[in-house]
Amino acid sequence: MKKPQITIKDIGRALNISPSTVSRALKNHPDISQSTKDAVNKYAKEFNYKPNTLALSLRMSKNNTIGVIVPEIVHYFFSSILSGIEQIANEQGFNVIICQSSENYEKEVRNAEALIATRVSGVLACLSKNTTNYDHFQEIIDSDIPLVFFDRICIGINTDRVVVDDYAGAYAAVEYLIQTGCKRIAFYSSPFHLEISKNRKNGYMDALRKYNLPVDDLLIRVCDTREEAIIITPEILDLPNRPDGFFAINDHCAAGILYAVKLAKLRIPQDVAIFGFSDGELAKACDPMLSTVEQHGYEMGKNAAGLLLSKINGETQGQYTNKIVKTNLIIRGTTR
Repeated sequence: MKKPQITIKDIGRALNISPSTVSRALKNHPDISQSTKDAVNKYAKEFNYKPNTLALSLRMSKNNTIGVIVPEIVHYFFSSILSGIEQIANEQGFNVIICQSSENYEKEVRNAEALIATRVSGVLACLSKNTTNYDHFQEIIDSDIPLVFFDRICIGINTDRVVVDDYAGAYAAVEYLIQTGCKRIAFYSSPFHLEISKNRKNGYMDALRKYNLPVDDLLIRVCDTREEAIIITPEILDLPNRPDGFFAINDHCAAGILYAVKLAKLRIPQDVAIFGFSDGELAKACDPMLSTVEQHGYEMGKNAAGLLLSKINGETQGQYTNKIVKTNLIIRGTTR
């Protein structure tokens, strides 16, 4: 049977001394005799006493914990970001609380409220794709808690941000499709109120314009999951002038396109070429493996955590930084 966690009061009761004496003994206070210190520390070790860090932080009105709000943990991109965040945080003696919004605005608001109530030292946040109201993030700042956005950002709030070069990555991917023979390229996007969607769409459209290819609104769809792509792609392939290339907002969407194209008995990449965005494990698990834009989530996490900790440590007062992580193309079997 698991033993209950003991408190300072439990130690004092067992040794017949006051809780304040126990507290000072644990802190090696000079006014406490060595014999009392030894007895207290022996008992604490024997019964696995752990200090209540939350209570301590509430008394001090701060702690060594940062909060992170992410849309999903299961996606490789977000998990790689979290790994980068944890490395930098742990190197500087900070713990990390991870909150998952599950792409749900209401849950994201509750995440923000919980982190404020916990009095974290700072917050790193990536927007849910359904978020269009940002009052809960402004409340974090109004609570004097430093805030840094990463990946999906809010441009209406003055704070630090870390993003990948979405425009350049999209432009390069679509240009590669064009240079390898594609003439009609479809684009599947996340909701267009998100900055990443706007920037990737602009990269897509500018690449088409550079090569004098028409922009066809029928080929631009809001679709950012594998499941949606499997449903929508057959409709696109049934158009009188079907696309010969697809550029997807992420690898999960690209994998759905790949599945649907295979069902249509079209050859990949000879008949239809596909480009994703992320370069997670899924890209290498597909058959053929996905060509994709590598967006370096681990580096994004490290940069975001570094910016936040600089704010917490008072190293960057009154200035805001917008860091851009460069992308590169990974060419595999879904392109020519």
